Amino acid sequence: HFRTVAGLDSAYDDHGNVAAAIVVLDLDTLETVETVTARSATDFPYVPGLLAFRELPTTLTALESLTVTTDLFICDSQGLAHPRRFGFACHLGLLTGIPTLGVAKNAWGDHEDPAPDRGSWTPITIDGAAVGRALRTRTNIKPVFVSVGHLIDIDTACTQVLALTPEFRQPETTRRADKLCRQLLRELSA
Repeated sequence: HFRTVAGLDSAYDDHGNVAAAIVVLDLDTLETVETVTARSATDFPYVPGLLAFRELPTTLTALESLTVTTDLFICDSQGLAHPRRFGFACHLGLLTGIPTLGVAKNAWGDHEDPAPDRGSWTPITIDGAAVGRALRTRTNIKPVFVSVGHLIDIDTACTQVLALTPEFRQPETTRRADKLCRQLLRELSA
């Protein structure tokens, strides 16, 4: 059973500034337990499918500031549902040894639209292999795209995502992390 879950997100501007945010929540109450941020510059270019190389160094710096232990990482990215079957969520899970999954707003691969009810899903496939799920977190709202990163199975991953989406399409973890890193980036650019 996961007690704490952390959402991770990064944002960057046209000048190579990267802002990373991590928001840790209590899974039972969805209360924020801790937030940490980091900022740095990158010279790694924007290349679709290679975001880990651009965003991971700043994320790891933010992780060093965490004072609470988290049981699960949820990344605003792909895990196995990635052209190379190894997205940001896989990189992070392997480096930390903590269960990790990706929840993306868009899918790599093929999928059918799930039924309109919350909790409905269809498989995402790449070259015929199932790599994730298109998961409906809100009735009649566009699905999110869930894939495993490390040390978690797809059923558990989807259960956790549904537990973290009581009001919005995106999980509270990454929704809060997204807001925090965009705020940090605005301050950095000001």
